[in-house]
Amino acid sequence: MITVVDCGIGNVGSILNMMRHLDIPATSTTDPEQVRTAQKLILPGIGAFDNGMSRLASHGMIKPLNDAVLGRRTPVLGICLGMQLLLDSSTEGNLPGLGWIKGRSVKFDLGTNPDRLRVPHMGWSEITPARPGQLFPATASNEPERFYFVHSYHVQCDSDADVAGTARHGITFHAAVERGNIFGVQFHPEKSHRFGMRLLTSFARVGAC
Repeated sequence: MITVVDCGIGNVGSILNMMRHLDIPATSTTDPEQVRTAQKLILPGIGAFDNGMSRLASHGMIKPLNDAVLGRRTPVLGICLGMQLLLDSSTEGNLPGLGWIKGRSVKFDLGTNPDRLRVPHMGWSEITPARPGQLFPATASNEPERFYFVHSYHVQCDSDADVAGTARHGITFHAAVERGNIFGVQFHPEKSHRFGMRLLTSFARVGAC
C-alpha cells in the first residue's frame, strides 16, 4: 500500500486516480501516525517552498516523516515541490527543508536566453537518466522518456551521486533524485501518460532498503 501525504499542498486526487488506473493500492492520509507506519510514501506538492514546509509542520508531519524515512527506511517519492522539500533549503524561502538530500532549490537563471524560453518551465521535456536505478531501470527500449513539468525553481544536488536524471530548459538541471529509499522527481508523473505510469509502477515495485 502506498500512502499519499495530504497536507493540502498537492494534487492528491490526480495521483490516486493514476494509481487506481494502474491497479496499485494507494490511499491518502492527513494522519501523522499513518505516515509513520506506512509501507511506502508519496509526498506531493505544488506552490511555494516555505508554505510547503509550514503545512507539513502545522499538520504534525515532520517527525513522523523522519521516523518513517530515516528510521524505518520507508521508500518515499517526492513529486514537484515535494522533491524540493527533500532538500536542505530553497532560495525561494527561509525555512529549512527536510534535509534528506543535500542540496537546495534555486530559481531558473537562463542568462541571455537566446531561445526566449519562459519561466516557469511548463510543458514536456525529455529526461536523461544519470544511471540505471530503481526509478529509471535499464531497458531494451531506446524511446526517450518524456515528462510534464510546471516549475520556476529547480534542484541543485550537492553530490552527483544523488542525481537520478537530468532535463534541459535553457540549462541542464537535476530533474530526479535517488538515494537509498529516498526518491524525488521535479515533473508530474501523474500527468505524464505512459512515461509517468512506467515510473510510478517502478516506484511501487521498490522494496524496503
